[in-house]
Amino acid sequence: MNTSEFDSKEFRPALGQFPTGVTVITTVDEKGESVGVTASSFNSVSMDPPLILWSVDKKAYSASIFESASNFVVSVLSRDQVSISNRFAGRGEDKFDGLDLPVGIGGCPLLEKCAAQFECEAWSVYEGGDHLIIVGKVIKYSHDQSKLPLVFSQGSYAVSMQHPESIKRNKVSAKPNDFLADYLPFLLHLAFTGSGAELYPQFMERYQVTPEEWRIFTLLESRGSSNLSDIADMLMQPTVFLASVTEKMTDKGYLKVEPTAVLTLTEKGLEMSQKLFALAKAHEKMTIASLSDSQCKELKSSLKSICGIK
Repeated sequence: MNTSEFDSKEFRPALGQFPTGVTVITTVDEKGESVGVTASSFNSVSMDPPLILWSVDKKAYSASIFESASNFVVSVLSRDQVSISNRFAGRGEDKFDGLDLPVGIGGCPLLEKCAAQFECEAWSVYEGGDHLIIVGKVIKYSHDQSKLPLVFSQGSYAVSMQHPESIKRNKVSAKPNDFLADYLPFLLHLAFTGSGAELYPQFMERYQVTPEEWRIFTLLESRGSSNLSDIADMLMQPTVFLASVTEKMTDKGYLKVEPTAVLTLTEKGLEMSQKLFALAKAHEKMTIASLSDSQCKELKSSLKSICGIK
């Protein structure tokens, strides 16, 4: 491909179509100070010997530290550790402030309550364009199958769930007295996954709006304006990834950035949000067509109570 035609803004969301887990890599520098970064580039390499790899941006402050480190630890985060991911994805602050962590091989700090953890000896470091590819030999590992792993997909945090197709099969086979047929979390999950699978493709087909952009439209339309960090907190998305989404929306003419870094929907953005809301409402009407008005109101009221929405 001709590099002059390579659209780097589109490259990141293209990569985001491949869901990954979320990890934090920790080590210690030559002074014994703890160092850590969030990374989604973790992968397995070999079973014999047991090798894993991850990559770090060469421009990162910690790149040279990890390049020369003799040991490091890969902590696979659980679904409840979004705040840990955001903490170690940041820059400039003391990421270990307030954390009292045990240490593993080589004195590397060990994050707790993770889905899995791999303590490694450095094996090799390879050039990888603007990143360093770091390979480690696993010396010790642990995992907790009671914890669901944190997932990153399409620029947003997610959790692994049963595929809708397998749920449909369960739905077909379920009898009226089956446990799942009367289990609320299962029914909510079935309704949620089915609804999103139908609605999100319509946003793309009609208006070329992604699920991440849709979430920003809904927030800004109701709030009027907000800064990027507040939006990231509300959407539980890393600021660095959300910035690329808002930049793209700005290029499309949907957002404007105030001098104070506050984001606001433009007139074009407000028009688009109304189109999206109309489409969402039409989809909602079709979804609840089998319910009466009173049943629909009661359902929404009950769900709001469960979610703590007043």
